[in-house]
Amino acid sequence: MTGRPWFVAIDMQRVFGDPSSAWCAPRYAAAATNVVRLASRFGDRAVFTRFVAPAEPTGAWVPYYEDFPWALQPADSRLYELTDDIAAQAQTTVAATTFGKWTADLRAVVGEQPTLVVAGVATDCCVVSTVLAAADAGASITVVTDACAGSTDDNHQKAVDVMALYGPLVTLASTAEVLANLA
Repeated sequence: MTGRPWFVAIDMQRVFGDPSSAWCAPRYAAAATNVVRLASRFGDRAVFTRFVAPAEPTGAWVPYYEDFPWALQPADSRLYELTDDIAAQAQTTVAATTFGKWTADLRAVVGEQPTLVVAGVATDCCVVSTVLAAADAGASITVVTDACAGSTDDNHQKAVDVMALYGPLVTLASTAEVLANLA
């Protein structure tokens, strides 16, 4: 990694961590354990994102929310809160109504072409959407594969494989490797 990195934890929320949720990432708990470890080392250079529903869906989001009407809840709904273990680490949080979190709000925190260490859920949706957009914009990214969880193990691996194709803009590492590089 070059430059002083930022840690970005994507969407570590109840809606993805609760086993009763239709959007639960089955390995959320394991990913969350590693996200907490990483966040504690990055301190004030850790940013947490939240997916939230728009007040009024437009465009292709209209049929999306027709499929998931239960998700049309206010941004402050318990559903969209960070899980307790993650919330205890979160000093800076950015919300977006899009899968990809490479938004003006996130860039305002981390800069236009930062070095990022990225983890979160779901690997095959919000993580890959954020990573590819940020890489395309010139960010240097390390994806912490064991601090991510997909909608299924197979979908997690497929997303990791896609992101690996973007080297050297995107590299893959384990939590242990990232922590060792920070020492």
